[in-house]
Amino acid sequence: MYQPRIYRDWIKDKDLVSFQVVEKETDLHIRAGVDLREEARQSILKYRRPLENYIRENPSFYSSLKPLPGIKGAPLIVAEMARAAEKAGVGPMATVAGAIAQLVGEDLLKYSSEVIVENGGDIFLKTSRRRLIGIYAGSSVLTGKIALQIKPEDTPLGICCSSGKVGHSLSFGSADAVIILSPSAPLADAAATAIGNLIKSDEDIPKGLKFAKNIKGLKGVAIIEGEKMGIWGGVKILR
Repeated sequence: MYQPRIYRDWIKDKDLVSFQVVEKETDLHIRAGVDLREEARQSILKYRRPLENYIRENPSFYSSLKPLPGIKGAPLIVAEMARAAEKAGVGPMATVAGAIAQLVGEDLLKYSSEVIVENGGDIFLKTSRRRLIGIYAGSSVLTGKIALQIKPEDTPLGICCSSGKVGHSLSFGSADAVIILSPSAPLADAAATAIGNLIKSDEDIPKGLKFAKNIKGLKGVAIIEGEKMGIWGGVKILR
């Protein structure tokens, strides 16, 4: 079921063109130097079609909650998703939003030097100026009060979020938000899910941070549960 993405209303800067592209379950909010609506649509189809075909032939890829190692000869998006899922110890579909955001974003960089692709709270970002990414953490008192600072030299970057209380994605935890930074958006997406599954209360925040440190390829993590937040790695928080 579709849920309104009210956090999209928070966008304040005016230096980029904003547009939305929807294809079936894929709902992207994109910002770029010019309107690339049609280019984005073609890019979505370029990756969705082979993914859908693969799932029809391999239904376990869609349903598995565990990694499916050893996938060979698969389409690019399938291989990227499987690789990220294996690193984080989750099912491959836990990476799909990040994978599509990154692959579409990389395609759009052919036409615009700056691109921000947001896919249900998962972001691929390439920027030439400092950006502040507001944090939406449901009913937490920190929602709307803090932001991630992202510098140009840190991009391209994946910024992905998992929540046990907000959105339709499957989570076995109760975190208000687990935010992961990684050069790989599929990996950030997978790690956010894996760590989110661990957080049942604010006492689990240290356990989540420790788990993040053991996933090779992550740049940082922020875990929010109620009034408490834990941070590890290259995460810069501003009010």
